[in-house]
Amino acid sequence: MADENEVGLDAGEIPSLPYWFAVYALGAATFSLVTAQLLPVGLLTTIATDLNVSIGTAGLTVTLPGIVAALAALLFSAASGRTDRRIILCTLIALLTIANLLSAYASNFAVLLASRVLVGISIGGFFPVVGPLAGRLVAGPAVGRAMSIIFGGVAVASVLGVPLGTLLGDVNGWRSAFFGMAVVSAVTFALLFAALPRLPVAQSITLLTLYRLLSNTNVRIGVIITFCFVTGHFTAFTFVRPILQELAGISAALIGPLLSIYGVAGVIGNFLAGPAASRDIRRALLCITIALSVVLLLMAILGVAVLPAIILLFLWGLAYGGVSVSLQTWMNRAAPTVPEMASALFAAMFNFAIAFGALLGGFAADEIGVRSVLWLGGGLALAAAFTVRAMKEAT
Repeated sequence: MADENEVGLDAGEIPSLPYWFAVYALGAATFSLVTAQLLPVGLLTTIATDLNVSIGTAGLTVTLPGIVAALAALLFSAASGRTDRRIILCTLIALLTIANLLSAYASNFAVLLASRVLVGISIGGFFPVVGPLAGRLVAGPAVGRAMSIIFGGVAVASVLGVPLGTLLGDVNGWRSAFFGMAVVSAVTFALLFAALPRLPVAQSITLLTLYRLLSNTNVRIGVIITFCFVTGHFTAFTFVRPILQELAGISAALIGPLLSIYGVAGVIGNFLAGPAASRDIRRALLCITIALSVVLLLMAILGVAVLPAIILLFLWGLAYGGVSVSLQTWMNRAAPTVPEMASALFAAMFNFAIAFGALLGGFAADEIGVRSVLWLGGGLALAAAFTVRAMKEAT
């Protein structure tokens, strides 16, 4: 059994087959977490209608878990000490299962938000731990592939998770989508429990060491790029359904299939970005940030027609699909001796940016109009591009 062994591979050692099972199980876990986090995006209109809140208020179902995840990424990492990471990862996915069940049976909007707090805790605790694991589960030459598989779960969530959840919610009600995610999360827990080896740690994290890590220039740059890029994306993407329906005039029945197109593009972007980031991380990030800014700004101008909106949605997914693997690669290189600490900072800023983007977009959508979220998102992505352009490559 894989879980009877501690992981500690030498650079030239070929990993045993069970460790690849663990890599794929972690990919399934990132899929479950990100699908649960973003599921309200495809159901925003129906949740708002059923629970009698505005679109902007419904966006809090994305904002709140992002805020909680940002705090959890720092606090949970410091509190976890030297606890076996296998125990932590399995526990967090079990918590995600409970959260999805609570969402499915939420009697009102307040209860739904409470369940989303648990989603945030699961996400915030999971990603700082999973970030450095590729290098522990497989040998050196295969780390890039393992990272693409693990973070490929983020992209596949857009291909399968959110679109299928949207479709299920449109057919059987939004609660059924959350119940379906509870089932998926339970299966993921079983996979992790069976596949993960023991993952002991020799070095614990404290808030002081996290603070000191910010003295690293390349870490600070990575945090700034993460904030600008992810905030820009979620300022717009949280409201992609009303954008497509109100701006482009696309029917509700097509939203799920179109989000699948977006997701396919995201998977392509993820697997293109992995090797590109390994070769030249600065150039990869520059391409991604420029592409997203151009797509969002063009969507604000040309997205009033169906065909341009669909084409731009595909390009949107292609641009965003490579962000997780690229930024995680940047952070790993920026702090190679303390990768879990760097991942904690990355996960905290990533989730804070999701929350802030959703909140900013909700305010803009309610007070100015849906088109404004595209202008804001494009501007923030452009700021990320300028940051990448000005920085020196991490060593």
